[in-house]
Amino acid sequence: MDSPISPATQMDEARAALRRIFGFDSFRGVQEQVVARVLGGQSTLAVMPTGAGKSLTYQLPAALLDGTCVVISPLIALMHDQLRSARANGIAAAALTSADADWRETADAFCNGALDLLYVAPERASQPGFRDLLNRGRVALFAVDEAHCVSEWGHDFRPDYRLLRPLMDGFPGAARLALTATADAHTRADILEQLGIPAEGMVVAGFDRPNIRYAIRHRQSVPAQLAQLMEEEPGPGIIYAPTRRKVEELAAQLERATGREVRPYHAGLPAEERAENQAAFVASEDMVMVATIAFGMGIDKPDVRFVAHAGIPKSIEAYYQETGRAGRDGDPALAVMFWGAGDFVAARQRVAEVEEARQQGERKRLDALAALVETPQCRRALLLRHFGEEPPQSCGNCDNCLDPPAMIDATELARKLLSAVYRTGQSFGFGHVQKVLTGVSDERVTARGHDRLSVFGIVGADEAPLLQPLVRTLQARGTLVATEHGGLALGGDARAILKGEMPVAIARTAERAARKGRRASPGAAANPVGNPLFEALRALRRELAQEAGVPPFVIFHDATLREIALARPSTLTELGALPGIGARKLEAYGRQFLAVIRAY
Repeated sequence: MDSPISPATQMDEARAALRRIFGFDSFRGVQEQVVARVLGGQSTLAVMPTGAGKSLTYQLPAALLDGTCVVISPLIALMHDQLRSARANGIAAAALTSADADWRETADAFCNGALDLLYVAPERASQPGFRDLLNRGRVALFAVDEAHCVSEWGHDFRPDYRLLRPLMDGFPGAARLALTATADAHTRADILEQLGIPAEGMVVAGFDRPNIRYAIRHRQSVPAQLAQLMEEEPGPGIIYAPTRRKVEELAAQLERATGREVRPYHAGLPAEERAENQAAFVASEDMVMVATIAFGMGIDKPDVRFVAHAGIPKSIEAYYQETGRAGRDGDPALAVMFWGAGDFVAARQRVAEVEEARQQGERKRLDALAALVETPQCRRALLLRHFGEEPPQSCGNCDNCLDPPAMIDATELARKLLSAVYRTGQSFGFGHVQKVLTGVSDERVTARGHDRLSVFGIVGADEAPLLQPLVRTLQARGTLVATEHGGLALGGDARAILKGEMPVAIARTAERAARKGRRASPGAAANPVGNPLFEALRALRRELAQEAGVPPFVIFHDATLREIALARPSTLTELGALPGIGARKLEAYGRQFLAVIRAY
């Protein structure tokens, strides 16, 4: 009987395979911890941010374990993207989906032990015929991707995920690995229970994406602002727009204004057009996609250089998930939000229309988003504190840290505003209170006698433009709270402000947005554009990708091309020592890249 391999020996083998297959000398973040648990047969829930390398935590063990790793993934496009990447690294992978015609060959390969990875959708995995197939082969590991779909508390609940535990219970010798990027504490607990993973099996990485620069700007002319962003950032990008009509309008406007390829994506387009646009975007090195939030979870594109929002997202959780599609390759990327006062008005109206049991939670989510928009402090720190972390006070890579906004002492104006809210009965919305403060005596104001209050007309024309940012700031900090009918009421530190015991400052954001001398886009500095060797390497990569029918990043990431251009290796051994070049890719492409280097 063979003696069991020690954990230390297992991980030595894993590190050797990491270099041989993926071309990396070390793991990133919690990858090593997760891989060690999987190789040790321990079921695990890994909560890792987008771009942290979740797929490696099952692809690497799959290449080492005796048997096949069955990967349950919710989207066919996502499965096929990962299939291409796995095969490019020499990992034997296949999928059983409605889009794959080679079912019999795939089933035979699984039964014969010839597959490292078998991808399947949850709807198929829950069928009795699939369980029968698994009984004819050897399952080493179940990997459940996008595991938040198993929870009714998650944002993409899929009922078929609830049928996965009975399937996995039938293979007690196979460990379970659940993976998700966005799951709060409630959702995590539900995932553990629904998939039969012990509580001690949870590994949570930090939520920080340090390579993403966060910026939030007032919306003025959004087509012009987006066109300027695209001019500053030549790489691929995603622009989220609030409606289908806005998606199509912006796509057409931006393509005309910039000359770049810009395509629309929303649920109202024909399925064939959506699929064509998505495939073109994934394969492109500079396309911009304008989309509703229907475009997202199935995008396995690591080189997205910017994500822009043409309006506010639904929540901080949605913002984190959507901006997280930028910079998954670890290179610098930009997340910029363009917002207007009307966004929050419309959002609060929508909250007032949902069922009463959900309103309080929705208001809290909206207030948290308002705090992110209005803060003069580090945006990353606020974002991470929302997810329960304790980050440093400054990140050095958001607009507020890089270009601190000018602050205005609004203490006296805040006292006037709070006094007006109190004296009008704490039941009217901002529009009515604003009219009282600025001396507008319309029918509603006079009918209630509010034109006779001491606060009527006490805000002059110079202060009036500050009322709107001030009320958002006070709502964000809880000084003003919304009543059940959408009015404003005093809360939090309102009493202390009224008594002059607490100062109030607001950011002069409009002034900052108008400043000259814009800071360079983070993505623009990532690649040595203009370097003849780098451009020649990109051209070769493009040619090889077209021949293979895969996106360019499947051949090599930009980071690998930068390393090649910098090191200028002259032998296959020197080339193979660079990060991101595994044995399979070295064999397939090494000589062609060396030929380009020699030409320069």
